[in-house]
This record gives sequence, C-alpha cells and structure tokens, in this order.
Amino acid sequence: MAVRVDKYLFAMRIYKTRSMAADACKKGRVTMNGQQLKPSRTFAEGDKFSVRKGPITFSYEVLRLSENRLGAKLVPDYMRDITAQDQLELLELARLAGQSGRDRGTGRPTKKDRRDIEQFVSDDWDNEIDTWEDDED
Repeated sequence: MAVRVDKYLFAMRIYKTRSMAADACKKGRVTMNGQQLKPSRTFAEGDKFSVRKGPITFSYEVLRLSENRLGAKLVPDYMRDITAQDQLELLELARLAGQSGRDRGTGRPTKKDRRDIEQFVSDDWDNEIDTWEDDED
C-alpha cells in the first residue's frame, strides 16, 4: 500500500489541511533524500522525509501508512520523529526569544490605557475651564 504525500502529511497532523500540505510540497518544503517531493508522490513504510517549517527542518520516518486523519495520540504509532538535535536546539532558542519581550505595563499604552488617559485629561480640562469662567464674573 502507498499513500500520497499530501494525504500522509495531513493525516499525521503535520499540516492542518491537505491543501496546506500540497502547497508546502509545491514550495519545496518537503524533501526526501535531498529531492523535493510533489504532492502526488507516494510514501511507503520505512521512508524518511524532511519538512522545513520556518528556520527548522523536522525529519520523520514512516512506520505505518494511513490516509485518514488520526488522533494526536495515535501519530507516534504511524510516524517517528528523527529530527536532529541541532534543529531541536534552534526550536528551543526561537521559543525562548519569543518569551523575552517587554514586561506588562511597560512601553506603549494599550487602547484601554489611552482611553483612560483621555478621559482623565478631558475631565480635568472641563473642570478648569468652568472654574476660570466663574473667576472672571
């Protein structure tokens, strides 16, 4: 039995839709033995392939075949992740870089902060104008 690449990538939850899997193949992000795979090519048991997502290249081995989308708990029975350690370190560095952002409350004000500031300023100006008009009489 053989399964189309786009169907397998969708079934193994590497991509959310089959069309996303086909687009990744067409853009050259799915490779096997250094060659780009077309969506219509087929996988067999024992094949090893790579998927490039952003700066990281994930590598997998086909253990069993399925055309139907599987539950997340069943995926390890059908596919093994053989991604190199250096690629996993890149993933961890990217994750840490995303967390090193600005602390809450620092930097530019949010929309709510802006509205609060405008309300505070407008209330004070209205009160000051009223008192100035009363002083002139």
